[in-house]
Amino acid sequence: MIGRITGTLIEKNPPQITVDVGGVGYELEVPMSTFYTLPALGEKVSLVTHLVVREDAHILYGFGADDERAAFRQLIKISGIGARTALAVLSGLSVNELAQAVALQEAGRLVKIPGIGKKTAERLLLELKDKLKAVGLGAKVSRGDTPPDAASDILNALLALGYNEREALGAMKALPEGVAVSDGIRQALKSLSKG
Repeated sequence: MIGRITGTLIEKNPPQITVDVGGVGYELEVPMSTFYTLPALGEKVSLVTHLVVREDAHILYGFGADDERAAFRQLIKISGIGARTALAVLSGLSVNELAQAVALQEAGRLVKIPGIGKKTAERLLLELKDKLKAVGLGAKVSRGDTPPDAASDILNALLALGYNEREALGAMKALPEGVAVSDGIRQALKSLSKG
C-alpha cells in the first residue's frame, strides 16, 4: 500500500490535489483541514495517505497529519459511512474537535456538516466513542487550555446561558491554562460582554 507521498505540489482543485513524485502525478483527495495547510504550487509537500480500492476506481486520500488519517480510517469502518462522508467530517471538524464532540456526545456539531443528518450523527458518536480512544485520539480532548471536564462544564454553562457554540468556544480560547470552572465561566462572560 501507499503510506506516504512526498513530492512537488503541482495542482490544487479542492478537495483534489496532484503531487508529482519522480515524474508521476498522483491525484489525492484531501480534507479541507489539510488543504488549507498546503504549501504553494511548485513547493515540496509530504502527506500520509490511505488507498481505497473499489471495483471502479483506486482513490488515494492524503492527510497532513497521522491523527487525521487515523480518524479517517475509524470513520470509514462505520457501516454506511463512505470515504466522501469521512472526508466531509474531517473538513468540517478538526480531529481535536471531533474527539471533543465524541467525548461530550455532541451530535449538534456533526449535524452542521453537509451530508450528516441527526441519525447519522448519533450513530457516529456512538460508534466512535471507544474507537478514537483505541487509536490514541480520545486523549486529544485533554490537550486543550483547560482540563477536559472543566472545559465541557464551562462550554455547557455558556450554552445554557443562551450563547451559541461559536461564541462560547471563541470566548473559551482566551481562558488561561488550568482555569477553574467558576473562574472560567466568569472570564468567558466578561469577554463575551465586551464583544
